[in-house]
Amino acid sequence: MQRWRQAWEEGGPRALRSQGPASLPRLSKKQFAQLEVELAKGPAAHGWEDQRWTLGRIKTVIGRRFHLTYTIQGVRKLMVRNGWSCQVPARRAMERDDEAVAGWVKETWPCAEDSRRPVEPGWSSKTKPASP
Repeated sequence: MQRWRQAWEEGGPRALRSQGPASLPRLSKKQFAQLEVELAKGPAAHGWEDQRWTLGRIKTVIGRRFHLTYTIQGVRKLMVRNGWSCQVPARRAMERDDEAVAGWVKETWPCAEDSRRPVEPGWSSKTKPASP
């Protein structure tokens, strides 16, 4: 017999009410506050050369600091649940060469844009309509 049916027969509709989330967050509020302190130190403080946090890196910090294993998707859900979101850099990279970008847009992009196939109606038959 199915569990839900057995619960319904024993306790009626009240027995089928939600019992809450299947599991509690594995990081407590206090631990998440500690994680935020670690993240504020920056990736370089944790051994990465660039200043970019990724979900994989946050997962590694959680594992090192709290001895807990999260999946990448679990880290994303943890961060979103606590008000974090994906960010775009506030300023351009120092290495950016605006002249090179302008040259690429002027010279390379038009060639790439022209190489696209023209938009025409297709033909489902293996033979062309004008073929004998």
